[in-house]
Amino acid sequence: MSWVSFIALFFATWWLVLFVVLPFSVRTQDDDNDVTLGTVSSAPRGPHMLRAVVRTTIATALLIGAFYGLTHGLGYSLGDLPHIVPQYNHAGAQ
Repeated sequence: MSWVSFIALFFATWWLVLFVVLPFSVRTQDDDNDVTLGTVSSAPRGPHMLRAVVRTTIATALLIGAFYGLTHGLGYSLGDLPHIVPQYNHAGAQ
């Protein structure tokens, strides 16, 4: 795996993990009983992007590390995945 493909894989995975991590530990204004006038009570209490970015980066590093360990360390490839769909005999033999 070249550095360019590694960075592209890391960025794509990071972007997907970001949307998984964003809703975690979000407190609404209604949860804290401190609703700002003119806002919806279900709005987030405060910015939590730094925590989300740190969590996303850590989770992505763990996922990419596991992927690297499986592919380069243990030698697995996509061809080693089990077949999910059963194989049918198209010749009509029973």
